[in-house]
Amino acid sequence: MALTKQERRYRIKKRIRKIVSGTAERPRLNVFRSNKQIYAQLIDDLTGNTLMAVSSLNKDFAGAEGTKTEIAAVIGKAIAEKALAAGISAVVFDRNGYLYHGRVKQLADAAREGGLKF
Repeated sequence: MALTKQERRYRIKKRIRKIVSGTAERPRLNVFRSNKQIYAQLIDDLTGNTLMAVSSLNKDFAGAEGTKTEIAAVIGKAIAEKALAAGISAVVFDRNGYLYHGRVKQLADAAREGGLKF
């Protein structure tokens, strides 16, 4: 029986999360993308806290012009700036079961350009 897209992504996500875990010094950069929006969070898995989050729904980016891929790059740069301001320079990247391609890759590349190391 064939898997649905959601079941396939969930299996990949479980496989990734067995390995990837964030700490306070090196949090997990989690990416979620819906059809229209993209979200990025820095998560400390030891305490279960979200340290900071940026999304394309934030007031700063709500009126952003461009394609979804260009907006993903803006979000990646914004999460990097917030992280560096909070004293976080290294993260663990969690693509959340999505392929490292398109918007997810743009966000990751922009976060690297913004100064995050992963």
